[in-house]
Amino acid sequence: MRADGHAPGRSAQQEQKEQEAMELLRRCAQDTADVAEGIHEVSLRTGAALSAPALTGSARRRPRTGLAARWSLLRALTTKEGLGGSALTALTAPRGMGQVLGGARAALGRESLAARVAVTSLRLRIAAVLVDHPELARDPGMRRLTEAVAAAEDLAAVRALRGLFRDRGAQRALSGLAPLMAELLAIRALLDEDPVKDGTGRPPAAGREPSAAPVKGITASPLAGVDRGQGAAEAVDLTDQEKPTIATEGSFLGFLRNIEVLSADGRILVQNVRGPDGVVRYVVQAPGMAPGRPRNDSPQDFVGAWRNLFTADSSYTRSILAALDDYGIPRGADLALIGHGEGAIALMNLAQDAEFCRAYRVTHVVAVGSPVGNEKPADPRTWVAGITNQHDIVPVLDGTGAGSAVAPHPNRYEVDYTGPTREFPLCHMVREYLEHLRTVVPEVREHVDEALTRYRGHVVRTQAYRLKDRARPPEGHPFLTLPTASVPTTTGPVDVPVRYYDSSAAHLCFPVHAEVARRLLPDVTWLMPSRLGRRALAVLSLYEHRCSTIGPYAEIALSVLVDDLWRPRPCDIAADLLRRDDLRRTGRYVLSLAVTSGEARVVAQEIWGQPAVRSAVEADLMGRHLAVSAPELGLAVEGRLGPGIRCPEADRVLYGRRGESTVRTPVRTHGRLRLHTGTGVRVRLDTAAAEPMAGQLRRLGIEAARPLFVLTSPQLMVHRSAGAVLSR
Repeated sequence: MRADGHAPGRSAQQEQKEQEAMELLRRCAQDTADVAEGIHEVSLRTGAALSAPALTGSARRRPRTGLAARWSLLRALTTKEGLGGSALTALTAPRGMGQVLGGARAALGRESLAARVAVTSLRLRIAAVLVDHPELARDPGMRRLTEAVAAAEDLAAVRALRGLFRDRGAQRALSGLAPLMAELLAIRALLDEDPVKDGTGRPPAAGREPSAAPVKGITASPLAGVDRGQGAAEAVDLTDQEKPTIATEGSFLGFLRNIEVLSADGRILVQNVRGPDGVVRYVVQAPGMAPGRPRNDSPQDFVGAWRNLFTADSSYTRSILAALDDYGIPRGADLALIGHGEGAIALMNLAQDAEFCRAYRVTHVVAVGSPVGNEKPADPRTWVAGITNQHDIVPVLDGTGAGSAVAPHPNRYEVDYTGPTREFPLCHMVREYLEHLRTVVPEVREHVDEALTRYRGHVVRTQAYRLKDRARPPEGHPFLTLPTASVPTTTGPVDVPVRYYDSSAAHLCFPVHAEVARRLLPDVTWLMPSRLGRRALAVLSLYEHRCSTIGPYAEIALSVLVDDLWRPRPCDIAADLLRRDDLRRTGRYVLSLAVTSGEARVVAQEIWGQPAVRSAVEADLMGRHLAVSAPELGLAVEGRLGPGIRCPEADRVLYGRRGESTVRTPVRTHGRLRLHTGTGVRVRLDTAAAEPMAGQLRRLGIEAARPLFVLTSPQLMVHRSAGAVLSR
């Protein structure tokens, strides 16, 4: 972003044209969505009429005319020329009738007219988002979504979308698409084969799902009448590194800095603040979500957001209630709720609950990077503030976009400013809002601080809570349910083993000259390439990590299979196939590594001893067609996989060097591994390809060679242990 506010390489006129195109697409998408919703409402009313007692009685009293009327309504609901036979009519029809209509839709191979129109709206919305945020075209969730809606027939697109919504891996990828969340939730409701009606007999509004049980009944305890089975909270201590960064004086920026500290692992913070008048008040601070990072069994993650965050009675909301109950806030105490992103949505849910507001006096709700729209707290005295960056696309989650009109109210303060950060998700991160409140819109900070005057004092107690979702097991359970330890790095502590919850991998295996491979290894006598006759084996590994404990990133690694460092034996390669990874003697020495994130580069260098560089990489490894591009490295891999067979999961050992020592890192995998012929896959190097990887590939002869075979895992879980330093 240049100083004049325009992106580099684009003129103001080009940006103006793009904005006009984006607004036109958005308006068309909204109009089409309104049409779909109108068709949906007609379907509901028709279903209600079909099961109305008056019509049912008429069919019994006057079968000739009554049955004819019911048959006409049924045809209108199920025929291709009518509403498409959607099971959505189960919302108002008896369950048996809803199942009959759903079966009719399936038997006739039809989808509801509302769903097909909604898919058209989604296509337009995707086009609008990609105009404003072209970087999302590389997002794996966007790729899968685009493939689903690109079907030539609306019917095929609807079925592909339904398959995505049922696929847990796809849900994880789609949940990162904040700019499309409102449309995805609305379309998911239209595709639901057995939706649940709310108290009004109508489907839930877009972005809201029906509650299993309302958060009501707050009497002696704020949790009375609330089922604790879907949300819990555990009091935890702050780490030694975190304690000095937690604010000891109440202020708006201090509370936001606390949220930034807690934004990594599913915790909230509750503080007592003694105000200028000597009265102790309470502040709840709730972070949002971090894209591509799991939150174990916490409801405070993107998968939880996809499933139930937008329910007023979500697991996130229940968990916050459990934390407040454990903290022991007295009834009638003043309470300020401050949140970022999805955390602010959960806090707003609490402020809208009348029983909660009778238990506590909610004086302030401050939402940063989160939609507040026309949501009204249960207590009209509650002061509500909403602060959003116009480039932040999370505020569309409830359908309220930047610049949306909201009725003025004396207890509302909303700011929608234009910040210098345009790229998502960077523009949504709390650290960006902190910087903007200091430098771009300091008057907003001053206004909120003035409103929070009663909470500007010494902090007398601080307690962090880890939120739990007992309704589902931890992500990756049981394979990734492991004891962890914190290892310091130059960018901060990292939990090991590093866990990868959703990844794709392809390993291209090439026979190479053993002497050439030996010359690329470090100049030590005990590090020798494993020989297969006169040849060695080089592996070009391609990874797309969509969700991991160090964030999402892509990876390209070049390695050579090496012998046991102490007692090399010719049969070790074959014998290791039968050994566990922790007992294997052979391994792969990593010659060069390219990753797309700074944190992954630091972890590879400092924990695993691998020579990592940071570079842009685009990878698509989930289908039969492999496509990897690394323009900065001058490297591309493309081609269609040949026939494949299932083979056992391939745990492995990786070697690296740190100073004068060798680092050994066991890697465990869990996923469907397939062995393919490599005849259709090609590695291409530009003439000006960058060192060291390109030079190593050329010296190994991989530039013009076909892989002997390819091992692929379209979807797998991985954990990499901390590197063990060996005295060799």
